[in-house]
Amino acid sequence: MARSRSVRSLETRARPLVGQKAPEIQPFGRLARLPNALSQTAALASVENLNQVLADTMTLRDLYKKHHWQVAGPTFYSLHLLFDKHYEEQNELVDLIAERVQSLGGVSLAMAPDVAETTLIPRPPKGREEVPVQISRLLHAHEIILKEARSMARQAAESGDEGTNDLFVSDLIRTGEKQVWFLAEHLVDAPTVRAD
Repeated sequence: MARSRSVRSLETRARPLVGQKAPEIQPFGRLARLPNALSQTAALASVENLNQVLADTMTLRDLYKKHHWQVAGPTFYSLHLLFDKHYEEQNELVDLIAERVQSLGGVSLAMAPDVAETTLIPRPPKGREEVPVQISRLLHAHEIILKEARSMARQAAESGDEGTNDLFVSDLIRTGEKQVWFLAEHLVDAPTVRAD
């Protein structure tokens, strides 16, 4: 009898405990106080700014993937590869920004509906667009992010949050500026076969 009870007990313990529910351990918008030598005010301001730029960076990242899949025309191959390269670089930025939010004691945005509600980048149509429109749309998204990143970098520096300032300047702004350069060169109206 004891043997069958222990077998049943092991069978029960081996089953996954699915459908579990519990209250959130940290609500969005609230900080967990960490011993990071930053004032609560500075950390909260940085978390709010970082979550905004996180939503916009996730949107830009996904816009690159959309255009990677939907690009067409004689520049298909080179742009297909470029859009995917930029997507990967934006994806790295997403991770850096989200981890910075968490390291300041905040909760990072993570789900598409929350990103869609927060982003400042206009939503593109679901269908395919011509290459110049795709590139123009990407450049506009970059401009939005670069403008806010510069402002947010100054705010972080003024509040003594050098780590967030460094992320904005060294990672977000420098990556964005280089990607803008690579994209903008595709919109130069230059002859393709014979010089003027």
